[in-house]
Amino acid sequence: MQDKIVKPRRKTRQVFVGNVAIGGDAPIAVQSMTNTLTTDIDATVAQIQRLQNAGADIVRVSVPDPESAAAMPEIINQTDVPLIADIHFSYKMALASLDAGVHGLRLNPGNIGGRDRVERVVKAASERGISIRIGVNAGSLEKELNEKYGEPCADAMVESALSHIRILEDMDFHDIKVSLKASNIPMTVVAYRKLAELVDYPLHLGITESGSLFGGTVKSSVGLGLLLADGIGDTIRVSLAAQPEEEIKVGFEILKSLGLRHRGVNLIACPSCARQKFNVIEMVQQLEQRVAHIHESIDVAVIGCVVNGPGEAREADIGITGGYPVHMLYRDGEKAEKLKQAVMLDQLVEEIEQRAAVIRAKQEK
Repeated sequence: MQDKIVKPRRKTRQVFVGNVAIGGDAPIAVQSMTNTLTTDIDATVAQIQRLQNAGADIVRVSVPDPESAAAMPEIINQTDVPLIADIHFSYKMALASLDAGVHGLRLNPGNIGGRDRVERVVKAASERGISIRIGVNAGSLEKELNEKYGEPCADAMVESALSHIRILEDMDFHDIKVSLKASNIPMTVVAYRKLAELVDYPLHLGITESGSLFGGTVKSSVGLGLLLADGIGDTIRVSLAAQPEEEIKVGFEILKSLGLRHRGVNLIACPSCARQKFNVIEMVQQLEQRVAHIHESIDVAVIGCVVNGPGEAREADIGITGGYPVHMLYRDGEKAEKLKQAVMLDQLVEEIEQRAAVIRAKQEK
């Protein structure tokens, strides 16, 4: 029996972004955001398609000005992954995005103008069945909250979220998602935990401005891991100062590590030591690149010696253990054949691709 460290998912109402369900019993969605100029339609479409190929369930696109809004219809027409328009300050950009056919909005109702403007956006979203994400960020809290609390903190973020939620609820709008993001991990985790006790809306998780590919991955893994293990979180974005596709890869790795989603090859690899009979680091780097296109869930063990190798290989779908003068290939926990160094990588890739093809064929029946 597998040990469990992840609590049952928090019960939430369910909303939709296009055909992607968020909350309820839906899988935790992984998303990212384009960093191209939205007015550059070709570049934006190409990046969205790369994100989709990497596994993105949803992509967010910034719509800061009329020129960007004017580009949205063609961007939507050329892509088939649900798109969220990221809106700040201008209710007109929200309305234009809705007219363009966007699948979701990210905004703060309190910063797009008076009640009449908010009502126009909410009415248009409601008529189209479009959900709205309230995005609270520690770096852009309302002036009165910063004065009240003296500095950004979890309580200020929660209060901000509740005030924005009330604006929409007062208009009888409930297709809501909420995020509470900060670059400070403890602040973010505490804020989400507090809000999770107060509302039943689905929560979008993220550690904002988390840093570089390396540092941001570590921070996001810690922060998101703590919340996901608590059963909190319905969609995630890993915010990195890196290419957006990397955010998708890291997001899935976080979910896979907790057993919350299974997509692509799950590589189990030793850190290598003097016992290794082949260059594990080089092997894993090459293998990861060559199987990046595979979406099917397959556990693959790459272990450099026979100390831990056989045990890990027996638990994986496919495994390699280092030996001398040849290495051992395992299939479904059983020794399958001996491999020479020169063909080991190619053979392992072939085994993985064959396994993926079998899984696809079963799924298509």
